[in-house]
Amino acid sequence: MLKDSPTESRFVSRISISLPEKLLVELDSMVGDRGFQSRSQAIIDMLHKSLMEHRREFGQDVMVGTITLYYKNAVPGLQKKIADLQAVHIDEVISSLHIHLANNETMEVILVQGPASKLQDIADEMITCRGVISGKMQLIAALIPPLHPLPEKSSKKG
Repeated sequence: MLKDSPTESRFVSRISISLPEKLLVELDSMVGDRGFQSRSQAIIDMLHKSLMEHRREFGQDVMVGTITLYYKNAVPGLQKKIADLQAVHIDEVISSLHIHLANNETMEVILVQGPASKLQDIADEMITCRGVISGKMQLIAALIPPLHPLPEKSSKKG
């Protein structure tokens, strides 16, 4: 079973891989540039990202993440359309933050949680809106704990 975080495991398994010399040189360069403590740490990071991407693309796991949008404010109705999409998907959209940038542009970050395929559909709806310059969804295999559980409904009438 895969752990959600490579640091959660108490047990470590050793494996061996063979790399072309050029790839090894690039790996060592990246390890140094990014400040990893070892090749293993860098490879664990890359594998974790790749496995999360696989789970996002092919799984139904409930995940948490962000949808980041970069768009032009001047496009009529775009901000309302994005707000309306968030309201339609209120079960998956946790919160959002936007910041106005220079040149009448905005960056918006939307925190989401739900089944990966549903979140991808929501991201696609937002990213493909006319006026969105670019967008990206980033997911991790973690959950946000319930903020405030709703009271159970009583079946008694009184």
